Amino acid sequence: MKNKKYNITGMMCAVCQSHVENAVKKLDGVESVSVNLLANTMDVSFDENKLDNKTIIRAVKDAGYGAKEFSRESSEYDEDSNKTKKRLILSVIFLIPLMFVGMSHMFGIHIPYFDNMVVFGIVQMILLVPILIFNRKYFINGFKSLFKLNPNMDALIALGAGISVAYSVYNFIIAAIYTVNVHYYFESAGMILTFITVGKYLESKSKSKTSSAIGKLIRLTPKTAIVEKNGVEAEIDTSEIRPDDIVICKNGMNIPVDGVIVDGSCSVDESALTGESIPVDKTVGDNVTGGTTLSSGYIKIKAVNTGEDTTLSKIIKLVEDATTSKAPIARIADKVAAIFVPTVIGIALVTAVIWLLLGAETGKAISFGIAVLVISCPCALGLATPTAIMVGTGKAAQYGILIKSAQALETANKINTVILDKTGTITKGEPEVTDVKELAPDFLRIAYSLENSSEHPLAKAVVSYAKSKTAPLPCSSFKSHTGSGISAEINGTNYFSGNREFIEGLGIKADFNSYSELYAQGKTVLYFSDDEKLIGVIAVADKVKPTSRDAVRELKTMGIEAVMLTGDNRQTAEAIQKETDIDTVFAQVLPDQKASVVREYKEKGCVAMVGDGINDSPALVSADIGIAIGAGTDIAIDSADIVLMKSDLRDVVTTIKLSRAVLKNIKENLFWAFIYNIICIPLAAGAFYGLLGWQLQPMFGTIAMSLSSICVVTNALRLRRFKPKKQ
Repeated sequence: MKNKKYNITGMMCAVCQSHVENAVKKLDGVESVSVNLLANTMDVSFDENKLDNKTIIRAVKDAGYGAKEFSRESSEYDEDSNKTKKRLILSVIFLIPLMFVGMSHMFGIHIPYFDNMVVFGIVQMILLVPILIFNRKYFINGFKSLFKLNPNMDALIALGAGISVAYSVYNFIIAAIYTVNVHYYFESAGMILTFITVGKYLESKSKSKTSSAIGKLIRLTPKTAIVEKNGVEAEIDTSEIRPDDIVICKNGMNIPVDGVIVDGSCSVDESALTGESIPVDKTVGDNVTGGTTLSSGYIKIKAVNTGEDTTLSKIIKLVEDATTSKAPIARIADKVAAIFVPTVIGIALVTAVIWLLLGAETGKAISFGIAVLVISCPCALGLATPTAIMVGTGKAAQYGILIKSAQALETANKINTVILDKTGTITKGEPEVTDVKELAPDFLRIAYSLENSSEHPLAKAVVSYAKSKTAPLPCSSFKSHTGSGISAEINGTNYFSGNREFIEGLGIKADFNSYSELYAQGKTVLYFSDDEKLIGVIAVADKVKPTSRDAVRELKTMGIEAVMLTGDNRQTAEAIQKETDIDTVFAQVLPDQKASVVREYKEKGCVAMVGDGINDSPALVSADIGIAIGAGTDIAIDSADIVLMKSDLRDVVTTIKLSRAVLKNIKENLFWAFIYNIICIPLAAGAFYGLLGWQLQPMFGTIAMSLSSICVVTNALRLRRFKPKKQ
């Protein structure tokens, strides 16, 4: 299956979104499609043997909308806002005199010329025509959707304004033929179109604010960079940088690519990517990340990842994917949106007919029907979820938390158990040798030789300790026994290294209990043997991160159980448990067993698994939410739903709190969107007219509809004030 993203144009409301989705879903070969009203994008997963881009784009166009392959430069918030602003200004210029002419009698202003109903009508039509021309897209899109039997919000506007104009023209003809007084509704049509444009302008401005996080990330990469070739410095476009190019960065500049420092030293501000405010000192051999800022110093970088391969580009893609994906809670609005507009048109028609049957004047009956059309708001329903998701995922990115999908963000709200890997997650993942017990000659050299072929963090600790004291011997037949130990042949003898169970399983007899004190101190004990006997013991300690205990305490305060999984021995695990106050510990757990433990806890509730290594990936996939520590392996990061860039467990707490805030915001948005329509549609239909004398004029209904969308977006923007409270 191929995944492809598209920019969609012409969508106005949740109904449009539903129409585009349905048009593409019908195509043979489409596995899934998700359309985002806020971002104006569409993600499609399809079989490229059955379908191609042209067919997908044509299906969208046949549905009455525009589509093209996705590009970030196609973001049309500002362009759309400027066009809408221009239409608004021109509409207002003609609306003001139109309102004066049409409503002057309401304010006691008498204009003799307007006693003639024909002159009165002609003047209003002359002032209305420019407004109709400026806002013709509502009629074009609206009636097009009606003819395709897929009416959208534009159809409601087109019908509301169109009926006002048509009925007024009918009255004008009657006045011209029979010389009688009639009522005109030209100013109502002008106000409907103008006030809708006001709402759309304010809505587009608000929408642009919700995507500010992505805009900030995009702006982190400088447009140009200084590259050194053959000793000569030249300023080139950043997109032209290639791997192995030498890039020069000076104080205050943003680093354009991922690379390795080959000359100089500096202090780098990485807060834009990780949220960590303290600059990091770097020198020759250290890695730097594109998008970070040189606080001080001068360096030359050898480019490693450029263009779309940089860490920053991948982060931007993750955030974009998350903001354009759909949360399960959005299905409620989608189901309503699918039948919303036809239902509203039906209610408007029934409203007009009932008032006519009750003996109301034709103008009044039509006015009630038009009010129903223009006050109904599918936009608020369509914006309720994506606005909160976009602001929430953008806010998470500011704190160095990368959420891959809206579903992950919603699910995090339900977490009641957090399962933590030990090494590199709770602890620093940089163990150090603390004790060496030599039981045979040349033990350290053999241990060095054996561990030198392993990539395990414990092996690296032994190698780091031994390399300044001895030299390794050649080894062959190296084999890793996952979760237990390693073996190899050195100078014709088989040697083994691993935990107690691994060595005992080889049939080695020794006084293992004599090393229990090392376990009690929270140290990991590595046993070394040949085929016959124990030749030595090395104890390694991995210190707990300073923030891990705080994170566990905050989780427990939130009513969330903290569980630790480790392949280490029970004594070491219990020492870590005592230091961090973790609720439950599972020790000596193999990778496949980690996934089993996760599945057991899933039977009790929603489970998050936090890990950083290759051996954590099965558990990360098994959990409801997989959270990877950013400093971990690529496999762990790829398997996870959420990535913590700072490797700080307190960000697990921040993620859950942010998820709860976003879900609360979405529910508020959906509540107000539903309650708005539930209250306002009966009000517009005149349900309270006979009892209380309340009648909602169409122009005020238009204002109310626009404000409902603005309120939903504004409520979502409150999430920008979210701040995690850390102990």
